[in-house]
Amino acid sequence: MNLFIKQRHWLYTCLGILSLCIVVTIKPARGASPVTSTPNSNPAPSASLLSTKSSNLLEQGRNLYQLGNFTEAVKVWQSATQHYRNYHDHLNESLSWSYLSLAQQELNQWEAAQESINNSLKILQAVQPAGDAMIWAQVLNTQASLQLQTGKAETAITTWQQAQKYYEQAGDTIGSLGTQINQAQALQNLGFYRRSKQQLESIAQKLALMPDSEIKLSGLRSLGLTLQIIGDIPKSQEVLTQSLAIAEKIGAKPHLSSILLHLGKSASELQDPQTALNYFDEVEQVATNPSEQLQGRLAQLKLFLNYNKPELAAPLAPQILKQLKELPPSHTSLYAAINFAATLNRENNPEKFLPLKDLGELMASTVKSAQQIQYAPAEAYALHQWGKLYIRTKQYAQAQKLAAKSLAIARQIHADDIIAQSAWQVGRLYKQQGNIPAAIDAYTEAVKALSALRGDLVAINADVQFSFRESVEPVYRELVGLLLEQQPTQDKLVKARDLIEALQVAELDNFFREACLDKAKQIDQVDPTATVIYPIILPDRLAVIISQSGQPLHYYVTSKTQGEIEQVLDKLLAGLNPVSDSKERDRISQQLYDWLIRPAEKDQIFKNTKTLVFVLDGKLRNIPMGGLYDGEKYLVEKYAIALSPGLQLMTAQSISSHRINAIVGGISQARSGFSALPAVEAEVKEIAKAVSSDMLLNQEFTSQALAENVKFSSASVVHLATHGQFSSRLEDTFLLTWDGKVNVKELSELLQNRGSDPSKAIELLVLSACDTATGDDRAVLGLAGLAVKSGARSTIATLWPVKDKAAATLMTNFYEQLRKPNITKAEALRQAQINLIRQTDFHDPFFWSGFVLVGNWF
Repeated sequence: MNLFIKQRHWLYTCLGILSLCIVVTIKPARGASPVTSTPNSNPAPSASLLSTKSSNLLEQGRNLYQLGNFTEAVKVWQSATQHYRNYHDHLNESLSWSYLSLAQQELNQWEAAQESINNSLKILQAVQPAGDAMIWAQVLNTQASLQLQTGKAETAITTWQQAQKYYEQAGDTIGSLGTQINQAQALQNLGFYRRSKQQLESIAQKLALMPDSEIKLSGLRSLGLTLQIIGDIPKSQEVLTQSLAIAEKIGAKPHLSSILLHLGKSASELQDPQTALNYFDEVEQVATNPSEQLQGRLAQLKLFLNYNKPELAAPLAPQILKQLKELPPSHTSLYAAINFAATLNRENNPEKFLPLKDLGELMASTVKSAQQIQYAPAEAYALHQWGKLYIRTKQYAQAQKLAAKSLAIARQIHADDIIAQSAWQVGRLYKQQGNIPAAIDAYTEAVKALSALRGDLVAINADVQFSFRESVEPVYRELVGLLLEQQPTQDKLVKARDLIEALQVAELDNFFREACLDKAKQIDQVDPTATVIYPIILPDRLAVIISQSGQPLHYYVTSKTQGEIEQVLDKLLAGLNPVSDSKERDRISQQLYDWLIRPAEKDQIFKNTKTLVFVLDGKLRNIPMGGLYDGEKYLVEKYAIALSPGLQLMTAQSISSHRINAIVGGISQARSGFSALPAVEAEVKEIAKAVSSDMLLNQEFTSQALAENVKFSSASVVHLATHGQFSSRLEDTFLLTWDGKVNVKELSELLQNRGSDPSKAIELLVLSACDTATGDDRAVLGLAGLAVKSGARSTIATLWPVKDKAAATLMTNFYEQLRKPNITKAEALRQAQINLIRQTDFHDPFFWSGFVLVGNWF
């Protein structure tokens, strides 16, 4: 055959993520000409005439496709396939079938799209089994798109890898990059978000050197969406804004709605609802099809409900239901329906927005449609939401039937995210029936599925799974409650303790949007003179598990409601203010002491204990354990105190008094809107005198200077006296340097910048003058997260801002203690705190109890 050389080819790039799953639309690029051929037999027009006529047909289809008129594009490309068949032009017939499949995918005509791509491949395999690389690349690209949209993500990746090889064989860099973007999207569909991010960042570096184009736009948008999923919201917003500018510049209207939608979600995450709403309004205005318009309305509905504006949400719900009923079955429409039902199911009274009957009918229809297009994940999710509606109407038998069916499907497709939710639902129903053994089994399966997800937990179908506190934390807590009913056995106590540790780790994973801890070490391998205390706040009681080396677990329980317990904790925290009534504070502190410590002391469990290690739960994290009062002494006057996320401890060694080298940095002057800390200068200089140090003060304390000192110094201690904040929100946890805020992820990476040699790890990180976010019950997560993620084996920080003179006195004394032989870090901190209690005017718990040690205490 004589082949005409095309001037440009059609680019296949993915449009991105819509709703809950990755929905990829493959678009032809402008100005592309197809490969044409002259038949070997039968009378035919001249090559030039055939090329012109073919080009006109395919160009017409392309223009219709670009305008979103997929139905007319189908008609034109069907004519093109017939035209090529008449002239025995097999290669272009194959290519036409491939283009036809693209348009049919846009129309959710899955069976027709599959038949079209099968026809394309059949022709190509017959006439060009090892033929033209470009045609093979384009056809395989279409096939992979269809595979992804029909739930075959792993197969799609393999097909795109084949397409990539053909593009590279043809010398087409742009085509190769397009398939790599598609592969990254498919990786996300499988839950491999970090792998996807790495691939997209590599692609973005290459695209940065290229002029603005659809392929560059697609790569940036895909990277922006991935960053959003894994929680790097500011960076996501920056990348998405770049992609929006390119889309507007090159007139890529079909891309706009997806970018605007996710910019709106970023604004919502950054707690800017008005900006988010503006973006969602724009989505509706620029949408090129009803599905895109629906995404904008769904996002508005969720925004209104999240910000407690039911009066604005109510008119939207019937509109969305009407739109959902009009959409043909597809991944996008199925997940949109599930998203809608899940959003309303979160509300205490969804009937304020729609009758439950209507929602039930929608989920029944969604299940049927999912079966029709053979998409099991959507079927399982829809059954799960449908079951929730039956629970609301107390039709438990029907709810259990649907939940069990959802779980069975999830098991078949090995979907841990769906297993976690459906098994939890089954467990709750068994618990409601009083079948505790069956409930424990179901809850255990849910926890196992959550553990399997680890770092990708928060990134799995975010629109359905909602928040960690709503969909993950309760599973662990409710199972712990079941295990600790009445008089638990040692086996159940061990399982409950392990669950609380697993919950702590899951919370840290959630905070960083990635797995944090992988090493585990039993406490008796770390320090046989330490006792670990696990207080667990349950709805109807405060449970305390105590673990010691080589001993059975001990268990104590106080029958108080969660509300009563948290009220005591709130009062104690408020009472730690030095202007509060000290007698009332001591009374409340003694009450908590009686719950957590007194029973074990009476049983002489702490007889040989030097260090108490607390694995704290919920609001207890905000309470300084060392400040608990027994009526005569504070707890820190009896034992060294440490906090830990559990037995997940890194190997460590005591700091030798002969080899303490420190990097000491701080800011004493007012900076970046933060007040001056006058005593910091004295603190930094005193510590520098006490131990061998590299000092960075004020202008010298920049992020770059700190990074260089950490990287090139052999210092075992890093002491930073500056403003900072711990929060349960990753983006609100930071440390202040002279040149601005350093967020917790940047700080953790900076502190880890010593290579992989464990001997070079930082033994002790001290954060003086930091604060926890006001009103944030989970703010200490930021402290625990930094302590774990930084790679520092121990971290000392403050739970609240302490008068800088008191902090300087305590810290100076701490280093003096640390230089003594055979002293642990926890004991050195204890002695420094006792010094403030007994030798200074700072004897009130406010001044010393906020200093806590997290991690290894020796």
